[in-house]
Amino acid sequence: MTTSAGSPDAPRPLLNRRLAEFGTTIFAEMSALAVRTGSINLGQGFPDEDGPEEIREAAVRALRDGRGNQYPPGSGVPELRTAVVEHQQRRYGLAFDPDTEVLVTAGATEAIAASLLALLEPGDEVIALEPYYDSYAACIAMAGGRRVPVQLRPKDGTYHLDLDELRDAITPRTRLILLNTPHNPTGTVLTREELAEIARLAVERNLLVITDEVYEHLVYDVEHIPLATFPGMRERTVTISSSGKTFAFTGWKVGWVTASPELVAAVRSAKQFLTYVSAGPFQYAVAEALALPDAYFDGLRAELHAKRDLLSTGLAEAGFEVYRPSGTYFVTTDIRPLGGTADGFAFCRELPERCGVVAIPNAVFYDDRAAGAPFVRFAFCKRTEVLQEAVARLKGLATA
Repeated sequence: MTTSAGSPDAPRPLLNRRLAEFGTTIFAEMSALAVRTGSINLGQGFPDEDGPEEIREAAVRALRDGRGNQYPPGSGVPELRTAVVEHQQRRYGLAFDPDTEVLVTAGATEAIAASLLALLEPGDEVIALEPYYDSYAACIAMAGGRRVPVQLRPKDGTYHLDLDELRDAITPRTRLILLNTPHNPTGTVLTREELAEIARLAVERNLLVITDEVYEHLVYDVEHIPLATFPGMRERTVTISSSGKTFAFTGWKVGWVTASPELVAAVRSAKQFLTYVSAGPFQYAVAEALALPDAYFDGLRAELHAKRDLLSTGLAEAGFEVYRPSGTYFVTTDIRPLGGTADGFAFCRELPERCGVVAIPNAVFYDDRAAGAPFVRFAFCKRTEVLQEAVARLKGLATA
């Protein structure tokens, strides 16, 4: 007996329509390929060394002292909330109340998900800078929103935001802008002038803004400026950051939100039904990390700056067109000068066999897959000797 699609006996897909377009991430596929082929993994963005020893010991001390081994407070341990407030004041002159304007989350990804779930109604439009971190699309979908991409476009060795295009993307259905600066994957850091115009538009059109600033300390030769510092933005911006990128403990999954009491209360309403709480002992350690002297943050920037230049130069010598980033620890390249395929997926799946290096196709970060097709991302958050070996292997592409 056959049944029609609308019949009660017809098989129903297990995954709901909102998430049907999202399968296993490319990161899982490429990391597995790296293991199978013994390749250097410059795909997924995680360091291959732990962060400061004193911060790791702070986590051990918290465990041994019984701090955080049971459920921590729903908003996060007071020590971390206070450390976040002091960090925002010291770095950016932003004042927050640790009791009502800070929320600790299970990394920035949960903070983004909780913010979108809390602030969107079904059908609301969300403007996001394309290409974008892959969880953005999934989180918008889970919240019932509709994503509206505004592309950053490559020109003169970097990526640029067209503010006219951003302005034109705003409609009466736009609820918020989801902003990422420093930007993954392009490495763009929005300028003061660009941020000022985004702030002006948000105030004029009465929009909320969620800013993902997890790479705030990973900037080179430029300045990171939080959007919340601009006039009219303190009360309409949800600022998100985390410890993973800055302190190289990505497995701890400690992030945070800073915003007005009303916005934090809204985000907390969603967050409490996701993880409820997490990472108790690690929260105490991250509180100590945020209080590290400026020398730590300056040293981190200098080290990654040198690694950026090492990998960028090596990629250029191998034949790639390189978009040298102003922030993050990723380099985007154009594979077309190498000849052969202009399909980043095919290129990345072949690269491990060709020279023993794994990268990520940027098309996974685009709705417009054709626009992202010829671009490939490499991570430089690895030991210098690993990057040197990767560069040596990639040089074989230029002579192939």
